[in-house]
Amino acid sequence: MQLIETIKRHQFLFEELSSRDFKQKYKRTLLGMGWSLMYPLLTLIIQRLIFARFFGNSTPHYTIYLFAGNIVWNYFREATQGGMRALWDNAHIFTKVNVPKYIFVLTKNVSALINFSITIALFFLFVWLDRIAFSWRFFSLLIPSFCMVLFNLGIGMMLSAMFVFFRDTGYLYEVFLTLLMYMSAIFYSVDSFPDVIQKVFLLNPVYCYIKYFRAVVIDGNLPSLSFNLICVFYALLALFLGSWIYKKKNHEFLYYV
Repeated sequence: MQLIETIKRHQFLFEELSSRDFKQKYKRTLLGMGWSLMYPLLTLIIQRLIFARFFGNSTPHYTIYLFAGNIVWNYFREATQGGMRALWDNAHIFTKVNVPKYIFVLTKNVSALINFSITIALFFLFVWLDRIAFSWRFFSLLIPSFCMVLFNLGIGMMLSAMFVFFRDTGYLYEVFLTLLMYMSAIFYSVDSFPDVIQKVFLLNPVYCYIKYFRAVVIDGNLPSLSFNLICVFYALLALFLGSWIYKKKNHEFLYYV
């Protein structure tokens, strides 16, 4: 409720920042918003050409399998990388005007969410082309999508606070993203791994959200209650930690930007 009230109170600033962030992403590009479709499509084609020989034969609907991993990963990467620099890039605003600082991270997430929504539409087109029957179960994808909104916002808040105090955060996070990408089973399956290893993968929230999409779309199954609770837990934990850090360091930000 407090978040909604804050957005209403600063609606003009929120709308202007969200519009600015989205426009800046495609500024001086020939395709403009077309890159929202072209980037995931080109990534999918390249990964399909490279990895299909190794994993495609043993993974049903491998193109959709890849695409599901990519859309979740790209949303997480874009939202958190943008959120990381949110405070630093908008220091000229909050050092002069008293506004809730998390609103800057939130607008970065809105921009990433718009791209995610556009990509989802392309994803379902590929689902139809791959002759996967549409089902009412697809509506359950709103659960991991909403969880990712909260999770990405929380991670973005933590990263943006760290980036203000330690500029090295940007370089370290690039390395961490590379490691996390390979640990998220985007282009390979974990089914052949021992049960213990498969459970270790569940410690990776990004993998859990990817697995949710694949289970619903490819397998036609609704994830269990326990798996849903895991997804919700990661989202609330990230949001809680991000909010706690912002509340604790709120006044210190002004001295480091």
